[in-house]
Amino acid sequence: MLFPAPASFRPIKTASIEYKDGRLFVPAAVFEDLAFEAFKNISHFLRPAHLKQIRAIFDDKEASENERFAALEFLKNANIASGGVLPLCQDAGTAIVFGEKGHLVMTDGEETAALSRGIKKAYTTLNLRYSQNIPLSVFEEKNSGSNLPGQIDLTASKGDEYRFLFVAKGGGSANKTFLFQQTRALLNKPDLIAFLKEKIAQIGVSACPPYHLAVVIGGLSAEMNLKAVKLASAKALDALPASENGLRDTELEAELLEQINQNGLGAQFGGKHFCLDVRIIRLPRHGASLPIGIGVSCVADRNILGKITPQGAFLEQLETEPAHYLPDIKESKLNQTGRSIDLNRPFAETLADLDKLTVGDRVFLNGEMIVARDIAHARFRQLIEQGKPLPDYLKHRPIYYAGPAKKPDGMPSGSFGPTTAGRMDSYVDLLQKNGASLIMLAKGNRSDIVTRACQENGGFYLGTLGGAAAQTAAGYITDCRCIDFEDLGMEAVWLITVRDFPAFLLTDNKGNDFYKRILKK
Repeated sequence: MLFPAPASFRPIKTASIEYKDGRLFVPAAVFEDLAFEAFKNISHFLRPAHLKQIRAIFDDKEASENERFAALEFLKNANIASGGVLPLCQDAGTAIVFGEKGHLVMTDGEETAALSRGIKKAYTTLNLRYSQNIPLSVFEEKNSGSNLPGQIDLTASKGDEYRFLFVAKGGGSANKTFLFQQTRALLNKPDLIAFLKEKIAQIGVSACPPYHLAVVIGGLSAEMNLKAVKLASAKALDALPASENGLRDTELEAELLEQINQNGLGAQFGGKHFCLDVRIIRLPRHGASLPIGIGVSCVADRNILGKITPQGAFLEQLETEPAHYLPDIKESKLNQTGRSIDLNRPFAETLADLDKLTVGDRVFLNGEMIVARDIAHARFRQLIEQGKPLPDYLKHRPIYYAGPAKKPDGMPSGSFGPTTAGRMDSYVDLLQKNGASLIMLAKGNRSDIVTRACQENGGFYLGTLGGAAAQTAAGYITDCRCIDFEDLGMEAVWLITVRDFPAFLLTDNKGNDFYKRILKK
């Protein structure tokens, strides 16, 4: 079911492939090498078309200043990541492989194992984070320590080639995949557009826009629909031929793109570039069902095609010199307005500074911050429930929700972008009532629970740019060390020192929320 548009490919070095009597004999080493090179490449390089779209945001005279700032950060991030040391995103993602084996391709039947070895080699030898947790029981788990298992989906097709799509899918964008079981009544343009606009706006910005959006209407099952969503978001159905088995509607794509980009959310902090493009796929359906799937590929758009043919093994050519897309402009000419905040003063003074701001204002942070995310927050709650005191470090510094990638030799930290703020919403009021977590930093919109907690407890939530983790590590973090829960690996508690770290006030202590204000307009 792979129907990508034509792409440029480059050969990779691997074991010999034999083509004999019309059959292609592929040794296991080829699959291992192909997977390793694929995940190495998409951890550091992006497609040229994607970079061109990001540059277009910067050049758009109607783009908001916040969008132009974000676009420049994304381009700088691509440039830093292309050095092959810091990956594009701290969340190196779940390793996903879709493969189609031609009937004339001969293997030992162990492709899944060989691909898994290649995935493991990439994640264990490069500066990539391990994000996969494996179950010990229904309630207990541990990190796999290798980012395995990967999701490997192999099917049969006709021909003498083995074709692949490799995807590194981060948790933020994966979590914004939705399935809605609807009815035939929705199959008219006005109702369908209205439905999609409402549901797409609810995706919000926590999955790192600007997005490549995919909408799939129909499907013979829920899993068929959502698989097509994943493929479409990776541009793997761009050349889908119109038939009784499915079609692509490019006219409706253009119309939907124009309408959803009017929601005001923009490229994370307001504007007109919420989505870069849209793919709409229509599939056959059971008469009693109308599944509608919606999903996104984030601004760290990590997808690459591969193939094994009688001529060898090949990977899609990504952009290895993204500096070509950087604008020739001095940053001093950009809008750099914002208050510089010294985090190393008494905490009450930092709170007083934030109290003077309006939601949407930009700040530049200097000093120490605590880094903690999901499991650490669960442990903080457990301490309160057990009647034990919270660590003092939670009460005197901002809390940055993040989990770093591996630290390269000679650098302060690994790639270090924010994680989705919403996953910590249920902890906020409890922690704030115990004097902790009064200043939070992360990515994305938050629930009313957080707005009320900040108003009642005098707290603040600041948004930082998601999708620029290499730039964050290289440009803004000067020191990083683990200070608690070392057993949690990347989910441990860290102390970082930042310099001119950009952030935007999104929720204040007066009940104001930046994103709700935008959507009301």
